[in-house]
Amino acid sequence: LTPIVELWLLIEIGGRIGALPTVGVVLVTGISGAHLARREGLRTLREFHRALNEGRMPGEQLLDGFLILVGGAFLVTPGVLTDTLGLVLLVPPSRAVIRERLMRWLEKRIAYHAVIFTSGMESGQRSADAYERVYDQTFDPPPEAKKPPTDSQP
Repeated sequence: LTPIVELWLLIEIGGRIGALPTVGVVLVTGISGAHLARREGLRTLREFHRALNEGRMPGEQLLDGFLILVGGAFLVTPGVLTDTLGLVLLVPPSRAVIRERLMRWLEKRIAYHAVIFTSGMESGQRSADAYERVYDQTFDPPPEAKKPPTDSQP
């Protein structure tokens, strides 16, 4: 479907502005996009290393790197639509909007599962009867998940 849409767009644009200017537009977007992909990729890599050196999780940088990679792949694919999508993913302001939406989407779908087991062996219980509790939270476990349960908890 994409090649058909791309071909149709190229024919439409070529019919309006001419064949040579259409080829020029495709070449300019490809070249400028490659430059932008390289620049943004290197900037994101520097930010990634900075976050690691500061002891922070480089979550934004990882998503930016992924979006830059996808944007670069779109730019390698010839066509007006794919070039446009690629440039949207490479320009920092539009990429930030997409990254935030992607982050919210991921947060809703990635749940943190903390399973806490107590051995139960000290009190003579079989290990199959050991206490198990599963938390289904997004990213951060609740405070009680960080400490083992006491005997008074169910």
